[in-house]
Amino acid sequence: MKKIISILVIVLAFTFNSNAQDKKMKQPVKKIALEQTTGEFTQKSLTVSEGTYIFEVSNNEVGKDVGLVLVPKGKDASKPENHIQTAYVTTTVKNNSVEPSKETKLTKGEYVYFCPLNPTPQYSLTVE
Repeated sequence: MKKIISILVIVLAFTFNSNAQDKKMKQPVKKIALEQTTGEFTQKSLTVSEGTYIFEVSNNEVGKDVGLVLVPKGKDASKPENHIQTAYVTTTVKNNSVEPSKETKLTKGEYVYFCPLNPTPQYSLTVE
């Protein structure tokens, strides 16, 4: 009987510890709203904490579809292999609508974001 109780205590301790680890590891997904107007984003620079984000890109009267490209600062933004592809919107953003990206994990560092369809300048995103 003592052996069964000991096993149950070990199993319960492991289960509680696993649940605590799962909750600790699952951070909430945050949102970053970016608005585009003709030839620019209204947000010229951003500073956020490390974490997982979904970008929500709105098209405010641009008159054509828009998108989002995110690149680590210093990498050649013209090369798609340098783009953080999860930050792309899931479909181009039609005039006067909003579209999300996939979940994108941002680690400490500097990034640039822009829209080649609009087109916009490159803006800075800092992750602290």
